[in-house]
Amino acid sequence: MKLIIKLLLNAVAVFIIAHFLSGVNVDSYVTAIIVAVVLSVLNLFVKPILVILTLPITIVTLGLFLLIINALIILLADKLIDGFSVSSIWIAVLFSILLSVLQSILHSLLKEDKK
Repeated sequence: MKLIIKLLLNAVAVFIIAHFLSGVNVDSYVTAIIVAVVLSVLNLFVKPILVILTLPITIVTLGLFLLIINALIILLADKLIDGFSVSSIWIAVLFSILLSVLQSILHSLLKEDKK
């Protein structure tokens, strides 16, 4: 149940950012849910492989290359999903940063006190 709530919160975050960011387009709420699921799957399977393959450049750039990897994951999702489009890699980097911040805020609302 918690996984479904997190996916729905991620879909809300995708939809909100697409509404305010001019280079990102999401057609509907269903598309936002699909984007959230696809991004989760890509982050689970593809991102670790990219991180390992680009480890030397990530170390040299002190981790800043991870922003480019996140943008590439978003651009890959753009190619896989009809109804979701990102105009450029720089918009994808900005989308990635805003999505991380908004997800952190929304997921912090779910945390329960451990007492």
